Amino acid sequence: MNIKELDPDSSPQAAFGARLRRLRGERGWTQDELGDRMGYSSTHLSSIETGRKMPTLRLARRADAALGTGDTFEREWREMRHGSLLEGFPEFLEHEGRAAEIRLYEVGVMPGLLQTPAYASVLAESAVKRGAITPDQAEERVSLIVERQATLVRTPPPMVFVVLDESCIRRPVGGPAVMEEQFERLIEFAEQPNTVLQIAPFDMGARRPFNLPLYILTMPDRSLMSYAESVQRGHLERESTSVVPLLTAYHQLQAEAPSQAASVTMIDQLRKGTP
Repeated sequence: MNIKELDPDSSPQAAFGARLRRLRGERGWTQDELGDRMGYSSTHLSSIETGRKMPTLRLARRADAALGTGDTFEREWREMRHGSLLEGFPEFLEHEGRAAEIRLYEVGVMPGLLQTPAYASVLAESAVKRGAITPDQAEERVSLIVERQATLVRTPPPMVFVVLDESCIRRPVGGPAVMEEQFERLIEFAEQPNTVLQIAPFDMGARRPFNLPLYILTMPDRSLMSYAESVQRGHLERESTSVVPLLTAYHQLQAEAPSQAASVTMIDQLRKGTP
């Protein structure tokens, strides 16, 4: 193989492949030999080394094990995988997957944990058209949503409390069929034994304590952390003393918002096109 075929600086994917090839060469291994150690064919490794295929988390971990590189390839994969995400969000996702309780407040769009694939795809495609992300990053975002939603059905499942600003259900995304499916998804979510769904209506006005999206996690050891973001950046807060006031405000939000039954009725009326 001509090593000049790949420019490590051309993309994170190319850098991953170049590192894999370099470390393999330093050990004097052929692609067949490394493939035997990792459980992959030499053809597959060739496509990774030349940047023709995106590595998976499984491959990254096996590369670290075979080459004795600690978690170098796994960290590189995570940076590559989450490169289009806001600061703090990738780390938040790691904690979200282990949380005992998840509380979230969202404004404007459905939260990722509740988005249907069609709804998520419309948002991702829109971001591509604006030039905010690449088509590959759009595909990764949709895949990431599917991975996040798996946390809702793990054993034991977390308790999930969701308060949506009314704008989330009023803002059309995609065509009527996309919104119909999304409304059905919300109603199905509300029927689960480990979930609570409420809509914060516009007429709550100043009684709404938050203006931006917010996530609050309660971990198995009862420690707290929160994640909030603006347009350009996100912030993960791990100090419980800073999170407790947010949790108190969240409880106040839930108390002021209509009940789950009333909220589901509002969603169902929108789904049916009735006032």
